[in-house]
Amino acid sequence: MTNRETEWSALLQAADAGDGRAYARFLHAITPVLRGIVRARGRNLAPDDHEDILQEVLLAIHAKRHTRDAAAPVLPWLYAIARHKVVDAFRRRGTAVHLPIEDLAEDLLADPDPDLLALRDSNRLIGQLDPRAAQIVRAVSIEGETPAEVGGRLGMTDGAVRVALHRALQRMAALVKGEDR
Repeated sequence: MTNRETEWSALLQAADAGDGRAYARFLHAITPVLRGIVRARGRNLAPDDHEDILQEVLLAIHAKRHTRDAAAPVLPWLYAIARHKVVDAFRRRGTAVHLPIEDLAEDLLADPDPDLLALRDSNRLIGQLDPRAAQIVRAVSIEGETPAEVGGRLGMTDGAVRVALHRALQRMAALVKGEDR
């Protein structure tokens, strides 16, 4: 054990036995170390938050010191409490990013450019299907028609169109995997 660990452990044991001065010395000794941990771990938080978190750490130590294993080292226990309180502060803060919508208006309105390689690959796969299955896949998956609309045009029920679409998509997946040549 380090000198600091030995000293803090002795102070905390004396405090647990009722020595108020030992407890005050313990808190006075650990506060600068905890402040450093909070600043390092919470460097993306506002500096004003650091002291609030430090106070939460000290309160948690006071509230939970009776649960600490007296045989266990003090430093890892302190680090764990400080780390958890910093994480809690980040959770309270949330991770929302606020961007003005005006900055993104052009991008939101623009039609996405078609992925020419994906289009080529899709057409190649669809071309390996029988003509009716290819027609169903194009109509439902690419053009966005409903199975009922496709079924009405092809003289099929919408259920039959869904089954044919499912089978065609399975065949295309098998072609991609090289299982169906």
